[in-house]
Formats: sequence, structure tokens, C-alpha cells
Amino acid sequence: MIASVAGRVAALGPDHAVVEVGGVGVLVHCAPGTLAALRVGEPARLSTSLVVREESLTLYGFAADDERAVFELLQTASGVGPRLALAMLAVHSPNALRVAVAAADLKALTMVPGIGQKGAQRIVLELKDKLGAPDGAVDAALNGGAVRPAWREQVHSGLVGLGYSAKDADDAIAAVAAEAEAETAAGGVPQVGALLKSALRVLSVK
Repeated sequence: MIASVAGRVAALGPDHAVVEVGGVGVLVHCAPGTLAALRVGEPARLSTSLVVREESLTLYGFAADDERAVFELLQTASGVGPRLALAMLAVHSPNALRVAVAAADLKALTMVPGIGQKGAQRIVLELKDKLGAPDGAVDAALNGGAVRPAWREQVHSGLVGLGYSAKDADDAIAAVAAEAEAETAAGGVPQVGALLKSALRVLSVK
């Protein structure tokens, strides 16, 4: 198994990065939050999971070991393959997924494209004892408290990675929150890449 890759980022695409490792360009599929923190020409290290199929070898990359572990655990649920598992991590952070499963929050799970009501129920049933306890947020979720949307964490991480202060990142996120909420209200999923661009436009005129 290829557990990680480290090297210079040679290229970035909508759903992947190419990392040069020992003179070889390795294509790694990533969620938007991971891609947002990468810069072409700069060094990067990604935790990786190699998915072996009869006709292909596909490498998936993550900013943290925990994200990779959740990616692999998600695939132990019936009907969840690597692409759907990556989509789940594009919409929710690992801890948000733990909260959703622990609280049986089917609405949160069905926000992921490709997961319906029955699929969400199956995921809760099969993963509730596998994903582990959430980090602190579960009590609030179980008692009706709000869970911080994953896009906020991802956009914040991307802005800080670009050199902005945490306060500037928070201010920009507040300015683009209405855009994300409108997307959610329309039945869609907030797109981290688009929100990051909007946040950068906000910061450029400060």
C-alpha cells in the first residue's frame, strides 16, 4: 500500500493533483478542501489510499491521516465506493461525518450527491460502531445544536494556507456565507472552490 506521497506539486485539476515523487508525476484524486491548500510549485505531503481494481490502480490523497482513515472506513458500508466516499468528505469533514452518523442525521448525509434516504439509513446502521466518537461536537448535535458546515472549515483552511490571518478568513467567510446558504436552500451542495474564489474577491477589496 502507498501510505503517503511527498514532493513538489506539478499540477492541479478540478479533482486531482499531480505530485512529483522521485522524478515521477503521481496523479492523486483529492477532495476540494485538500486541493484548496495545495499550490503548484510548492512542496506537499498527502496521506494516500490506493484503490486496486482489475482494470485500474487509483490513488486518493488527503491532508490528514484521519481523513484517509475515514475514507477507508466509509467504504466498508454497503454501496459506498471510493468515489462516493470522497464525495462525502467533499461535503463533510471527518468529524462532521462522525456527528451525522452518531446522531443519525439523515438530512446531513443526504446532502451528499448520490446518497438517498435509504442509503443514509444504511450508512448509519453499518458505520455507527466503526467511525468512532466525534471530537466534542456530538453532544450539541444530539441536542439540536448546530454543526459547523464542512465548507467553512475548508475555505478557512484554504485562506490561511494562502497567508491570510484567521480573522481575515473569518470575515471573508461571513461575507460569502449567504452564497453557500442559497446553494443549500436550493438543494445543492456548497462548492468549496467557488466559495474560495468569492472569498478571495472579498479580501482583494479590503
